Amino acid sequence: MDRAQIVHQNFLDRVAAGQLPAGASPRSGLAPETAVAVYRAQVLSRALDLTSRAMQKAGEGFYTIGSSGHEGMAAVARALRADDMAFLHYRDAAFQIARADQVPGQRIAWDMLLSFACSSEDPTSGGRHKVLGSKALMIPPQTSTIASHLPKAVGAAYSVGAARRHRPEHQVLADDSIVMCSFGDASANHSTAQGAINTAGWTSVQSIPLPLLFVCEDNGIGISTKTPTGWIESSMAGRPGIKYFKTDGLDLYEAYATALEAAEYVRARRKPAFLHLRTVRLYGHAGADVPTTYLAKSEVEADEANDPLLHSVRLLAEAGALEPQEALKIYNDTCDRVERIRTEVVTRPHLKTGADVAASLIPPARACTPTNGVPPEKRAETFGSDMRAMDEPQPMSRLINWALTDLMLEHGEIVMMGEDVGRKGGVYGVTQKLHQRFGPDRMIDTLLDEQSILGLAIGMGHNGFLPMPEIQFLAYLHNAEDQIRGEAATLPFFSNGQFSNPMVLRIAGLGYQKGFGGHFHNDNSLAVLRDIPGIVIACPSDGAEAAMMMREAVRLAREEQRVVVFVEPIALYPMRDLHETKDGGWMRSYPAPDQRIALGEVGIDGDGTDLAIVTYGNGRYLSTQAKAELEAKGIKTRIIDLRWLAPLPAEALLEATKGCKHVLIVDECRTTGSQSEGLMALFTENGVTALARHAAGDCFIATGPAYAATLPSKDSILAAALDLTGGAK
Repeated sequence: MDRAQIVHQNFLDRVAAGQLPAGASPRSGLAPETAVAVYRAQVLSRALDLTSRAMQKAGEGFYTIGSSGHEGMAAVARALRADDMAFLHYRDAAFQIARADQVPGQRIAWDMLLSFACSSEDPTSGGRHKVLGSKALMIPPQTSTIASHLPKAVGAAYSVGAARRHRPEHQVLADDSIVMCSFGDASANHSTAQGAINTAGWTSVQSIPLPLLFVCEDNGIGISTKTPTGWIESSMAGRPGIKYFKTDGLDLYEAYATALEAAEYVRARRKPAFLHLRTVRLYGHAGADVPTTYLAKSEVEADEANDPLLHSVRLLAEAGALEPQEALKIYNDTCDRVERIRTEVVTRPHLKTGADVAASLIPPARACTPTNGVPPEKRAETFGSDMRAMDEPQPMSRLINWALTDLMLEHGEIVMMGEDVGRKGGVYGVTQKLHQRFGPDRMIDTLLDEQSILGLAIGMGHNGFLPMPEIQFLAYLHNAEDQIRGEAATLPFFSNGQFSNPMVLRIAGLGYQKGFGGHFHNDNSLAVLRDIPGIVIACPSDGAEAAMMMREAVRLAREEQRVVVFVEPIALYPMRDLHETKDGGWMRSYPAPDQRIALGEVGIDGDGTDLAIVTYGNGRYLSTQAKAELEAKGIKTRIIDLRWLAPLPAEALLEATKGCKHVLIVDECRTTGSQSEGLMALFTENGVTALARHAAGDCFIATGPAYAATLPSKDSILAAALDLTGGAK
């Protein structure tokens, strides 16, 4: 027999024989009927684990990472309210089952078996993955195995207090809610977990409300790597700003009492707490894992002898809540019921086509209260002396600032967060005055941790806010890219569109900063963003377009619940001149607040038919410089500005280049992994043969005079265009 069957048979034999493990007497505080309900949840969790393995062997199921040994989380669930948002460790089936008991109308065994079978009727993911989660149970799904859900739990907890001060239209959490996130002792070591825990303490010591309960389920091992004895307690018990609690997850009465104490502390004090829950891991990591290949058999058997269900049977008997034979009957009846449901579940339909699978990548639109603009007197009061400057052309940085001001005036749920965005007004002054205009609640200066910045945004999005996080430089995104790739972008997909975390992520980036910072501040690669399904990537090239695209980005996030990445070319922030010093050729007037550039709408400059230059960002600026010389040589040129890098505006691009003899793609990103690759494929597949691309070299950017040596320039664009078209006409 495998370990799962051994644990199963041990339970049957030991309960029947009365051979139950010793332990403390049951603590008071848990009513008999509630204690029995917790046990029933534990038993159902165990039965589902057994069945999941049988389903996999029969080719009917596709997931075997179980919750056996972690059934103490059922007691934790009963210590919380059903409307407390919970971000769960993947071993927390018992928590979800126990919570389902608190919410009428649930069919938790049926629903979870549908997820094992990856049926399209699975109410959580629609058959896309086996994930814990439920809209009705306030459990957003995630597949996190490395605690990458902890930063957004911090953000969701922060949003509870923020919503008291500025109520978002789509608020989800009650004013006295707390947020719980659970994770294993192994993933507690991950930088994502450490960053989130540090952020929670950093926030708490400043007396900022953060009602968050961390629950670390300590089974002493991560797959095959043991956690050093005492490591979690010694590393977590003294964290500033976070109160530490420790309890035994094998004892449902003890676990409930301590979890209730921790939850009440968090709810009353509005401060974070850390609940250290002792567990054991039964069966090994997953179905394919054989623990006796890396652990002594005696160690495996010692954990099996500490089966939480055996402890529960003893404790319930000592408390007078349930006799052992009744407990055994519940176990057998539950296993039989799960097996009956399994025979029905495996006949339910599955996703069949790529379109079926991809249907939930983009969340559904939501109804939003119409806004009729901002009263003129309120707008004038907010802008102050800036109102007089609006009649004059301005550089991009100032027009983005004004667009953000108008958007924050119109939509009170917009919150910005990032390093230096508040009092300083951003490294480049793009957010200057916004702190004075809207206060620290809406312009949040964060600690220096990109994972926490994005987690704060994702979590606040869960509670109805419209977050606009800022990553100070594009290169810094790589410290936290999984928060977009693995969390924000996947949430609608894994929840079948039931959950979303809309945001507009602003990133200052790309190349051409003269001699400043090398590749840390001149990063010309967007490859890490280009292949994330479902997100929108915007990149403006002048100030007026930046303002109008920013308004569309906010509309997409607010109404369509999209994740939008807004890449702002740093070198164009201060750009004033185009051809000659002081010609002011790249400054623009501020467009009226109701003007937008729609998603997928490309920009077209000129109507020449000899050459179409397809580009974006700094490439448009440089191509516009080259265009004057090309036309002086008789080459009639038009410039097509992509604006929207994802999803690629394919039809608009093909239409914009129609009738042109030659197409030149100018891409400031590196040749490998750049937009130019997709554009070359698009035009080639649609019959464009007079085609070439000119992109940056596959190299990092240098500091000093050679800052632009690897990047396209006006002269290199001119040379590439002449080479493609055959030279002067």
